[in-house]
Amino acid sequence: MTGPPAPAALSPSLRAWSGLMAALAALVVVVLGVLYADDSEPGAVDARISAAVDGVGPPWRRIALATDFLGEPVGAATLVVATVTVCLLLRRPRAAVLAVVGVGMAVGTTTLLKYLVGRTIHGDDNLSYPSGHTAFLTALALVVALLATGRLGLGRTAAAWLVLAAALLAGAAMGWAQVALGAHYPTDVLGGWCTALAVVPATAWLVDRTADWKADVGQRERR
Repeated sequence: MTGPPAPAALSPSLRAWSGLMAALAALVVVVLGVLYADDSEPGAVDARISAAVDGVGPPWRRIALATDFLGEPVGAATLVVATVTVCLLLRRPRAAVLAVVGVGMAVGTTTLLKYLVGRTIHGDDNLSYPSGHTAFLTALALVVALLATGRLGLGRTAAAWLVLAAALLAGAAMGWAQVALGAHYPTDVLGGWCTALAVVPATAWLVDRTADWKADVGQRERR
């Protein structure tokens, strides 16, 4: 006798909405990548935003550095482990898998895109588009938001707003830190944010499809 299936990583009510969001986000990533391929200078919008944000003084610089640390290996690993632990304690194994695979795919995609696009900042060795730090924190926020929508049993509209709000908050926080510290142009940040929006829903769908397929195979074998 088998127990009930594990809760989905991506709520069925959000699949159509998240698919559209992922497609639009992927389009933005591609368009920005083409516009700034092999570039090393800020665009007009980059220059205006950076002039207002770059080079902040204390205490804002300390806040920016603390936020940036969340995307560094030690900080990122700590956040992922904490998220996986919470998912397992709540008996959400698919969400735990998504916290590792989805976030890893988002960061890995930004790394690949950096070499493909070739945009640099502060020298030829500093590949900048898209921002991996922004993609990481946004991806993790999406995982947590998807977990919360499932636990709270939210309807489609409320769930969509929660997911979008979490992504905006995380992306804005890390994006501000990256621009304030001069590590990225604002369009790099937008590219990283959109990368997470494109990758995480697709990965969540794959996690669910794989888990459902394995469950179906297991049931057939027991018959």
